[in-house]
Amino acid sequence: MNKRLSQTWQRFRQSFSVGESLNTTVETGKAVLEAAKTFQEQSDKVELLKPLLQNSSSLLDVLCSPLAQVVGAGLPFVPLGIALLKFSRDITKQDPSLEDCVFIVSQAAYLESVKEILSLYPSINSDADPNINKALTKQLQKLNDIKLDYQSASNAVACFHESELAKAFNQVLLARLAATNIPNANAHILTQRVAWNTHRYIIKAWIESGDAIKNIIQPSFGDWQKEQQNFSSIDEYLKTHIASKPLDLVFDESFSFKDIYVPLKAKPVDDNGEIDLETWAKEILLNPNNLEQVMFVQGGPGRGKSVFCRMFSDWVRQHLYPIWTPILIRLRDLDSFESRLENTLKAELKISFIQNDKNWLTNKNTRFLFILDGFDELHIEARTDVNLEKFIKQVSGFQDECKNYREMGHRVLITGRSMSLQGIPYLPRNLERVEIVEMDGQLQQKWLDKWEELPANKGKTAVFGQFLQSDKCPSEVKKLAQEPLLLYLLAAMYRDGKLAIDKLEQASQRTAKIVVYQEALNWVLTKQRSKADGTNLNIELTQQKPEDLKRILTEAAVCVVQSGGEFASMSMLELRLQDDETAKALIEKAKEKLGNEALKTALAAFYTRPADKQEGGFEFFHKSFGEFLFAERLKTRLKAWTQYYEAEDGRQLVIPEAQMNWEIYDLLGFSKLTPEIVEYLMGLLTENQDIPWEQLFKRLEKFYGNWCKGKFIDSAEETLPQKKLRQLQKYGIQGLGQRQVDIYAGLNVMILLLELHRYAQERDDLKKQIIFYPSGKPEETSKTTQLLHIINYSDCIQLQTFNSVIGQFLSGANLSGADLRDADLSGADLRGAYLRGAYLRGADLSGADLRGAQHLSGAYLIRADLSRAHLIGADLRGADLRGAHLSSANLSHAHLSSADLSGADLSHANLSGADLSRADLSGADLSRADLIGKDRGDIRWDKNTKWDEVKGLDTARNLPEALKQQLGLS
Repeated sequence: MNKRLSQTWQRFRQSFSVGESLNTTVETGKAVLEAAKTFQEQSDKVELLKPLLQNSSSLLDVLCSPLAQVVGAGLPFVPLGIALLKFSRDITKQDPSLEDCVFIVSQAAYLESVKEILSLYPSINSDADPNINKALTKQLQKLNDIKLDYQSASNAVACFHESELAKAFNQVLLARLAATNIPNANAHILTQRVAWNTHRYIIKAWIESGDAIKNIIQPSFGDWQKEQQNFSSIDEYLKTHIASKPLDLVFDESFSFKDIYVPLKAKPVDDNGEIDLETWAKEILLNPNNLEQVMFVQGGPGRGKSVFCRMFSDWVRQHLYPIWTPILIRLRDLDSFESRLENTLKAELKISFIQNDKNWLTNKNTRFLFILDGFDELHIEARTDVNLEKFIKQVSGFQDECKNYREMGHRVLITGRSMSLQGIPYLPRNLERVEIVEMDGQLQQKWLDKWEELPANKGKTAVFGQFLQSDKCPSEVKKLAQEPLLLYLLAAMYRDGKLAIDKLEQASQRTAKIVVYQEALNWVLTKQRSKADGTNLNIELTQQKPEDLKRILTEAAVCVVQSGGEFASMSMLELRLQDDETAKALIEKAKEKLGNEALKTALAAFYTRPADKQEGGFEFFHKSFGEFLFAERLKTRLKAWTQYYEAEDGRQLVIPEAQMNWEIYDLLGFSKLTPEIVEYLMGLLTENQDIPWEQLFKRLEKFYGNWCKGKFIDSAEETLPQKKLRQLQKYGIQGLGQRQVDIYAGLNVMILLLELHRYAQERDDLKKQIIFYPSGKPEETSKTTQLLHIINYSDCIQLQTFNSVIGQFLSGANLSGADLRDADLSGADLRGAYLRGAYLRGADLSGADLRGAQHLSGAYLIRADLSRAHLIGADLRGADLRGAHLSSANLSHAHLSSADLSGADLSHANLSGADLSRADLSGADLSRADLIGKDRGDIRWDKNTKWDEVKGLDTARNLPEALKQQLGLS
């Protein structure tokens, strides 16, 4: 049976034997306010409730009072509502109905929620004159006509914010907030927060009501208490893991991330326009119509992705909770990689409200924003492109479920480096991707203004800002200063007078960042901890000289990178240093003064910290530091492999071949080198003027040739892969076998050779001496198969292994004469690759970037999968593309004259400006071909597309009628 609020209020009046007053809404508001104040002091007297019932029509009438009085006095609205139920039960000797209970308790709980949420907005609580308007009066009067039956009352108990009561109460609050001149959008969010927050106070009321409702409300008190504990657990999580994040100190400085953070700008991956990153995330989060979208924020190292996650998660806590509950997870911390994302999340989040509630994702009273930071930092077991693709598809599928099932409705925001998605050929369609852009002058100035406010920087920032804008500042340094991390390093070194401007002036585009990192490392090792007179305190603190500390830090970087790139155990570092006689002596010397904690003390003084996820472990403050130091270690060994000494029987290599082979496995036999490490390494090498490039190339090329022949794994004695595997197992690193170690060592050397080749081709004095043929030197009479064998060998441990490791390093590669039939090169970066005579029949080149690829003309691409490939301006004259899959390929301005495209799938292909003269299109599928390159799917073509003497159009499928008319075929 339906029951109106006015009927419930009248029944309570009858219970307390009071009549109805004809007061105005302002006076009724005062009645509730006075009753709450009096009840706060004398809660055991039933007479105190009579004026309330007589002079008001609902508890929400109190909103007619000044909000400052409602919020600031700490009035007990829930106890007041409970008292109405208890005294009514005592007077009538009857249990109230569920509808009566819900009418009273929901109002009291809503007011408690109003009090809590509005207290977070002090600027709107001080209105002395409420200026009650007709809209508020109208909404309060409407409350009297709200109807409840048993089912709708039960629904309000289960999920208040979705109930009709919530909608009506929100309209009252919105009308009240209109008097405070809050913008409509902000008022709407505020009322939503109040409605979502009401549920916890309803639970509180049920628990505190005791006998008054024990025969009415379901579920049991135990269930309510459990849900109340869940809210307490969420509160503790937000306080400990979210609110604290912006307050963490920046490295070992005395200020926090919040002190120097400025909101960043981004651009959609498929668009050129710039947007405010936080605004973009907020708009998606608050738009209920695009719940299927996964927010993906990408950016290079040091662009501010992790700091954004810290700041945005806390913004959500402060401004949107409990509409959205932020959950921040560093993906590097994931211990397990389950088959479903929800299982992975539950295994990671050791929080009681998750662990103790099997329905934590389908509880409609909690809605989570999962912020997953560091897609590129998933552990080593999960970091092949195959597993990365599985993970991103899990995230995509989870977001789809959240849209399709009303009980869920959660959101996912994920961050990662720009390169992290490159090796994944088929990205989910529901990724809404943006890339953080470089800081412009305005953002940079905002950052400098905040930097100036810090006590240690007073009076120094303006000069630094002027330096960045002056002609004295090298253009490359100006560019680096657009990266948040590097801007901090530059500013800090400038503040301390340690910025080596002369070195920066001589730096090239390739080496500028290297110089900054090197100077930052030198600053940390030698200058950061000094007495007023300049005396270096680092030796006193660590008992190590700067060069010895650098050796320890580079070895620490090897440990971190080989352990997955995030953290490593102290025992692994100690064991690696024990294997190095020089390093071992350094540590033993330090132990004499600092004891067994000498190594820990040395690391703690610099850009490392204890690892959150591993007891006795350590990690670098920023992943870039570890990657740079690993590249430093690798550079040192590469240089050592080229050095000679004079002996009686002539010049001898300092590092014999056998030792070099082992060092290669030791340094590179763990996983794939990241693009960032390779970039740092090449910068470090090119900065050195005395690198014997040709000698280095020859030594690595010899190793590569022997590796291709299986020399290092095909042995009856202990092999180098086996030796490295045992070493890794001793360090506690699992998940690899001998084949994996062998494959990664060889493929990483291939990366180095590809980089040397690409560098040498830029230099006239090296381009003839250094030419790397991954598949072997081309033969006149047959195709070379070495690379095809390597691809198949690599993929035997897991499909796409070769492509995930090497694919992004193939730009400019010399693949002439290579037999690559059926090879998987999907998503590979083949820009500028040399492909004369390459045999690519059946090869999977879907999503590959072949812009500027050389000598594709005449290439064998029969039935090759080139769907979604970037072939802009590609020279495909005379290419054999029979049966090739070119759907959605970008062939704009491609040269396809005389190409055989018979039977090819050109659906959705972009042929704007393409030269198809004399091409054979017999049987080709032109359905939905985009011939203008604008609106994908339109049956149009570009006026610059050339069709001269094209063949086979009479048998081509789905040929647009307009094209037939243009070419006179209709």
